[in-house]
Amino acid sequence: MKLNIAVLPGDGIGPEISAQGVEVMSAVCKKFGHEVHYEYALCGADAIDKVGDPFPEETYKICKEADAVLFSAVGDPKFDNDPTAKVRPEQGLLAMRKKLGLFANIRPVQTFKCLLHKSPLRADLVDGADFLCIRELTGGMYFGEKYQDNDKAYDTNMYTRPEIERILKVGFEYAMKRKKHLTVVDKANVLASSRLWRQIAQEMAPSYPEVQTDYMYVDNAAMRMIQEPRFFDVMVTENTFGDILTDEGSCISGSMGLLPSASTGESTPVFEPIHGSWPQAKGLNIANPLAQILSVAMLFEHFGCKAEGALIRKAVDASLDANVRTPEIQVEGGAKYGTKEVGAWIVNYINK
Repeated sequence: MKLNIAVLPGDGIGPEISAQGVEVMSAVCKKFGHEVHYEYALCGADAIDKVGDPFPEETYKICKEADAVLFSAVGDPKFDNDPTAKVRPEQGLLAMRKKLGLFANIRPVQTFKCLLHKSPLRADLVDGADFLCIRELTGGMYFGEKYQDNDKAYDTNMYTRPEIERILKVGFEYAMKRKKHLTVVDKANVLASSRLWRQIAQEMAPSYPEVQTDYMYVDNAAMRMIQEPRFFDVMVTENTFGDILTDEGSCISGSMGLLPSASTGESTPVFEPIHGSWPQAKGLNIANPLAQILSVAMLFEHFGCKAEGALIRKAVDASLDANVRTPEIQVEGGAKYGTKEVGAWIVNYINK
């Protein structure tokens, strides 16, 4: 198989973890006889600094022509601390999703036996938790009509039937592949947009008779994720609720540096870690590369390369079991490993 991969390292720790993802992908391709070509492109604050646009047209062309995008992170404090800034790194991420038609964000939430003690929740609650959060990515308040002056501001949370139907279809189909349990998360007791979501989900559910379909208000879902995370199998929700719930879900594992994600839709799929750019750690070689590396596993699996994805997951599990870990998840008294060292250990494991 020949793969043309667009690599968007972005900001902060992005270039450091991106390098490890590329090394792992190259090792897997060599082992399984695949050809891979990488095309690097600007995005985020780095792109603003260099060309004045967080998602330049040249970057869009590179992504559009690629088989997949390996993305890392965007964000910089100099924009976060300036509420008057008209151009922001995160606008590049939104533009990428919109231009590539990436309407479905797939975020697995899972725990690792050897890291249960790192979760902020009790081990008996999180042990065995394994579910998917499916977030709609290109509609809702993030893309609706906006207004702001000194005294008033609003964001419009608008959804159309086709937008809702296509993301719910993704949710039902993933549920069919897993434990056949789908939870539709909304706020239908208050929001008109949520009532349309629930109406359409109820219309579609009979087409998937094997799937147990639940309906849950977002506040209840947030509470249930903490009280009983094993309840969920596949969760599907709109953009804003999904943004919040997926970050909440990421804490269950004990570190945001452990979980990957995929964004799919009409064009080139994007694979990325769920965490941000962590600018405070830039250049310190302490960022956890596992979420980026597991994003590579999801990339291979997307193209039907199950053995390749399984090998990466096996290598990650082995590194954790061997206590080859970055500082935030290392056991007390364990050896010190940085971003590069963890990545190199996993590459060596793959090359065996």
